[in-house]
Amino acid sequence: MSGDAPLSGIKVIDQTQALAGPYCTMILGDLGAEVIKIERPGIGDQSRQWAPPAIGDQGCYYLAVNRNKRGIALNIRAPRGREIMHKLVADADIFLTNLATVGSLQRSGIDYETLRAVNPRLIYASISGYGRTGPRAGQPGYDLVSQAESGTMALTGEVAGAPMRFPTPIADMTCGLFTVIGILAALRSRERDGSGQFLDMSLQEGQITWLENYAGEYFADGIDPPRRGNQHPQVVPYEAVQASDGDWFILGVGSDNVWGAFCRHVGRDELIADPRFASNADRIANYAALLPIVRAIIRGKPCDQWLEELRAAGVPCGRINTVAEALGDPHLQERGMIIELEHPALGIVKSLATPVHLAETPLVYRRHPPRLGEHSDEVAAELGYSPADIARLRAEGVLA
Repeated sequence: MSGDAPLSGIKVIDQTQALAGPYCTMILGDLGAEVIKIERPGIGDQSRQWAPPAIGDQGCYYLAVNRNKRGIALNIRAPRGREIMHKLVADADIFLTNLATVGSLQRSGIDYETLRAVNPRLIYASISGYGRTGPRAGQPGYDLVSQAESGTMALTGEVAGAPMRFPTPIADMTCGLFTVIGILAALRSRERDGSGQFLDMSLQEGQITWLENYAGEYFADGIDPPRRGNQHPQVVPYEAVQASDGDWFILGVGSDNVWGAFCRHVGRDELIADPRFASNADRIANYAALLPIVRAIIRGKPCDQWLEELRAAGVPCGRINTVAEALGDPHLQERGMIIELEHPALGIVKSLATPVHLAETPLVYRRHPPRLGEHSDEVAAELGYSPADIARLRAEGVLA
């Protein structure tokens, strides 16, 4: 291993809160960047208060996405607060914000034009509900609204049931991931021409990418795809089935070869030659006839026995785990997917790792999620402020 993390030496100023922005900057921090999180004095990131559940006085939501950062509490509406912000940005590589409107950015002195004048090499990432252009620019956006408007919520849930949200904040996390991709591309571009640039990221556009295969269907035939529950539109049988002990698992027959392996293993070779089920297209056309047969077969044995036998037969399958079962998976633990960091007030804080395994420049997990203003004095001193200056800034409410 070379030792240095991939983004070692990259400085990130994170003026975001909630999830999309903090999730993005946490990944940048895991990749080795130095991340400085800017929060409002006395209030902080709104997700600190999203509880229960909490550990001590910190919401678990906040703790999940804010490791590998130093935190300062800074009033950027105050002139001296803007001065500190501009000093931070002057030698930074990346700046992120999720303030809703250009007007609010301008009033705080952190709009793109202002910060570009401070640092022409700055990569400026704006995260918003709908982007900075178009008829809905400036409107507030939320994860659940994006799920609804993207079409994904209409496709989720039981066939005859109500639309259903994805239980985790998928729009926020997807936007955060695409922002990481955009930032890495902008860093590469800057290596060539020396200039920073503006990234305009939106929750709506990130979420609608989950329609990729459904969009392809719609563009091809003009038919609005229906809700299908657990039924896959192009692969059969590929869904949840229930074993004799009541446990559910996923049966993934992804090809005609796997269908043959499944039929032979369960002693139903005649199903391979049955013209209703001979090919995947046939199985899709005769789904209503096939599914009761498969379900009856699966009800013959308990879940663990099926999983062992089907895996040995080369048939993809997997238990439908609870959250506790998923996080307790020995395979994931062996792969290092559970991170433990010592927090000075809360003890050990656990979070999920970033699932990127680089052999030569591995990711690093080195900082607990910061307490509000935990590194304010330290960062101000690095900018050249004396202890007396820092005391005055605190007295004026600029720094906390």
